[in-house]
Amino acid sequence: MTGKKSPEHQLFKEINSVWLPPPDLTVSQWADEFRRIPPEASAEPGVWKTSRAEYQREIMDAISDPLVERVVVMTAAQVGKTEILLNVIGFFIDQEPSPILVLQPTLDMGQSFSKDRLDPMIRDTPALQGKIRKARSRDSGNTIMHKKFLGGHITISATNSPVSLASRPIRVLLCDEVDRYPPSSGKEGDPLTLAMKRTQNFWNRRIVWVSTPGLLQTSRIYKGFQVSSQEEWCVPCPSCGEYQPFSWERVAYKDLPEPVMTCVKCGAVHNEVEWKAGQEHGKWIAKNPDEKKIRGFHMNAFASGWVSWREIIEQYQEAFLNGEEALKGWWNTVLGLPYENTEGTIEAEALESHREKYEAELPDGVLVLTCGVDTQDDRLECEVVGWGVGHESWGIEYRVFYGDPGLKEVWQALDDFLSKTWSYSNGDKLGLSCTCIDSAGHFTDEVYKFCKTKARRNIFAIVGRGREGMPSVSKPSRNNRRHVVLFTLGVTTIKGVLFSRLKIEERGAGYCHFPLDAKNGHRGYDSVYFKGLLSERMVVKRVRGRETITWKPRSPGIRNEPLDTRVFATGALELFNPNFEMHKRRRNKRTENLPMPKLKQPLIKEVQGEHKLEVQPQNKKPVQPHSVSSGIIRRGLRL
Repeated sequence: MTGKKSPEHQLFKEINSVWLPPPDLTVSQWADEFRRIPPEASAEPGVWKTSRAEYQREIMDAISDPLVERVVVMTAAQVGKTEILLNVIGFFIDQEPSPILVLQPTLDMGQSFSKDRLDPMIRDTPALQGKIRKARSRDSGNTIMHKKFLGGHITISATNSPVSLASRPIRVLLCDEVDRYPPSSGKEGDPLTLAMKRTQNFWNRRIVWVSTPGLLQTSRIYKGFQVSSQEEWCVPCPSCGEYQPFSWERVAYKDLPEPVMTCVKCGAVHNEVEWKAGQEHGKWIAKNPDEKKIRGFHMNAFASGWVSWREIIEQYQEAFLNGEEALKGWWNTVLGLPYENTEGTIEAEALESHREKYEAELPDGVLVLTCGVDTQDDRLECEVVGWGVGHESWGIEYRVFYGDPGLKEVWQALDDFLSKTWSYSNGDKLGLSCTCIDSAGHFTDEVYKFCKTKARRNIFAIVGRGREGMPSVSKPSRNNRRHVVLFTLGVTTIKGVLFSRLKIEERGAGYCHFPLDAKNGHRGYDSVYFKGLLSERMVVKRVRGRETITWKPRSPGIRNEPLDTRVFATGALELFNPNFEMHKRRRNKRTENLPMPKLKQPLIKEVQGEHKLEVQPQNKKPVQPHSVSSGIIRRGLRL
């Protein structure tokens, strides 16, 4: 019988399609058939092709494998980790509707993931259109951090939100950048453990950890990888066909027209194009193949289709010049490996060898001066540090102002010192660009009173926080009894950077100079100073079930004020965030006797009658409120 189908037949067909099981697809098959890449999310918008990065296929398919419970992905940056997570989300919305939790390190990162990556994917992928309602009202079921669909929902949570980590049960847990998670979510404990507990009600749960690694001693992703199948992405040698991972140790580039890599078996040398041509036939090889429940994948950036080997080598050379902290970042984000801190104990005698004779109060390399001030019960101690290109530093002057900090005379002496200028050999003078004064201790109110009227001189009250993972400088606050501008310094972070620089032995980027001469008066850099500068050491201890970094005294009885003042002066530089090349050009013009504008500008403008902070631009370009520009503009915004 032919002809037009009856309405009843059409209705039966639609009902039947609802009850039919979804096609038996893996995540990569679903992505190849249905996924569309939005133009604002990629330089290659349009139809998704897993073959563009073949190494992604096995990772995605492991997540949809019913025999696999957890997938650990420890890789470099720029290899498509976020796209993998988006494909997993799309697969479960369309094929296996389930409650999903996406765990991000911070609220800002969670909101950015939702607005910039997830929403455009849902909008442009036909298979997902109509499954999540548009956000038109508060009860629409679609907000930035929570989206409902038939059979499930997506919740995007930040690790510092213990409430969201302890609520709904979930089947699919996607943990992004796990090595950036804090040790504890509020007072509730490890956020990763809290999130994983929410999957216990599901026999078919899926847990995915994705991250570039951090420090070896504290890396979550590395520990997770160690108990997994430990799979490496391997490609065949173009000459002998031996499968092997890309390896930095086998790369040669000096005095060569292009980088090459040597085969581990036959010793043949091939360039980037020849090695990457084998990725079509690449495969994951497991070190621990008997582990079936936890699949672990590691890969470095040499396999990436979005960054060239030449770029990787240039990044390495730049990191090498900028010291150990920069090298650590390259190691993590390019090699996808945790960085082992080989921090040997620096001895004061060795550091004293960095002392040298200055020809004037300021060596010619100094472009910016900052100061850190520590408060004690019977004195104020401070250090002025000069900074140059590549964060090369010079100790300029260490001073102690004895007396009760409750008395005005002590603060007046400090004020006079902070107002002075220091001279170059040609007679030019330079004043302080930014000063940080510690407000912790017994004289908090006195620090507030001193700093309240000096914001235009970039003199700020600060408080140090020792929590691992905090940024060097956090946004300012007026939440104190005198409503003074107060910055928080991440002292654990700054100390790590400082000690990395103190170990540098070659003059240049990151190197720390100290004065030897007494030609321009006593500068304060004696043996007591160096012992104080090295008074602490980094230790790893277990807090709420995970290892975390902290700093402890090396030995009792050694005062740590020189370390604190150098940390605060370093924080002041991070706060001021100068453009060293611009300062260098101005310095060169000044030596040519050309008229010059003032270098130093106030970072914050007090708005009369309002409790607001208005950021001042550090260049001639107008800066819009809440823009992300340089220095304090990033951190101050408006309060």
